[in-house]
Amino acid sequence: MFQPQEFLRKKRDGEELSTDDIRAFIDGIGTGVVGEAQIGAYTMATYLNGMTTREIVDLVMAMRDSGTVADWSAAGIDPARVIEKHSSGGVGDEKITLLVVPIVASAGVFIPNMSAWGLDYCPGEIDMLDSVPGYDGAPSVQSFVDTVVRTGGAIIGPSPELAPADGTIFKVRDTTATVESVALITGSIMSKKLAANPSGVVISVGCGDGAFMHTLDRARELANSMSNVASGAGIPSVIMITELNSVLGTTVGSAVEMIETVDFLTGAERDPRVLELVLELTSEIIVMAGLASDLAAGRAIALDELTSGRAAERFGRILAAQGCPADFVERARDYLPVAAVIRPVFASGTDAGSGTGSDAGSGSGTGFVEWMDTTDIGLTLVELGGGRQKPEDDIDFTVGFSEFVQLGDEVSPERALCVVHARTEDEWQRAAARIRADVRVVANPAPGALPIIIEKIAGAPASGAGAAA
Repeated sequence: MFQPQEFLRKKRDGEELSTDDIRAFIDGIGTGVVGEAQIGAYTMATYLNGMTTREIVDLVMAMRDSGTVADWSAAGIDPARVIEKHSSGGVGDEKITLLVVPIVASAGVFIPNMSAWGLDYCPGEIDMLDSVPGYDGAPSVQSFVDTVVRTGGAIIGPSPELAPADGTIFKVRDTTATVESVALITGSIMSKKLAANPSGVVISVGCGDGAFMHTLDRARELANSMSNVASGAGIPSVIMITELNSVLGTTVGSAVEMIETVDFLTGAERDPRVLELVLELTSEIIVMAGLASDLAAGRAIALDELTSGRAAERFGRILAAQGCPADFVERARDYLPVAAVIRPVFASGTDAGSGTGSDAGSGSGTGFVEWMDTTDIGLTLVELGGGRQKPEDDIDFTVGFSEFVQLGDEVSPERALCVVHARTEDEWQRAAARIRADVRVVANPAPGALPIIIEKIAGAPASGAGAAA
């Protein structure tokens, strides 16, 4: 008979867990044999002691098999054209999935994307989508499959049917200081990816102050871990390590990032680094699905879907199929909630709540952005109410930052560091003070951000492996 405390004792003492041990523990989460306190103990022991590659593969497969695995052949879809995409997270990075999905779906790829809520100081894709009226992020498996068949894509959150064990573990990690564990990140990401039963995966792993993996060595560790799991499951992978030492794009927060997403797809505004990352990801996916012979051809297809407006139209169809207003893309600002206090924050200011729309005060407030504490920018969002401090917390979709400066940008009494969206004047004041401390402005021109892609890691299926459940 499985005894959770014996399992935890082994993990605490650094012993290697057997395949049966891991499967019994994950099964116990579903049956109630394993409680939340024991999940927390497991996540901390894993954070401290790590897991071997074999243990991680066993963990992923057990989490995948805690629920249903999608069957695309039964749905009449060519499985070779089913590709999953994921991001390990970062400040401003969560919008990337919402951009990639409609572009590749419009190009003919089937992309059944399973995403997540925010963790720690990094917002999540599902938090963004939850800001849209009617959005259903937890449909039945059949509804999920039907949406992908009809529109080419779907973006859903943790599901009671698809890798349900991940949803339980995921929220415990957020409040037990174990978010950064490579084994647990791999288990969470790859169990969801494999539950969607793709023929390949393309993943971005953020690296830097705005990501969970602060160093290149840690990012490579995570990328290689996920690549090993994909190979063990019998599918190819491309893992991109991305540079996230600054806010990616111009917004952070649920509703404001939805606005940036719609503006990007419609062509109203496209941040250059976001565009480059999106085109790199979409070209890899299009090639992996067999719809282009090489990356240059895949990039040309993706860019055409984007600039023609077809990707924006496809985004609207995907959202409508998941319960959102049919005209959301055309009227996003009408549907999304708005914060009570929205004002810019300047590099030098003494705003006293005058309502003038500017906090420029003493000092010139002129210079160039040299550095930003991106982690604290994410934590400031949490303090505003846009992130969770406990798993059961609701978040405020209205709060966040828009028009955020980029490294190398010039700021002045006319050019703000960002616009803060807050619930109250006091919260705006506290956030403004933190933003000023988080963004370093110097007198002389400063270099911009490094290239968004640091490196790529490609993985091939292991001999004899198979992804089917």
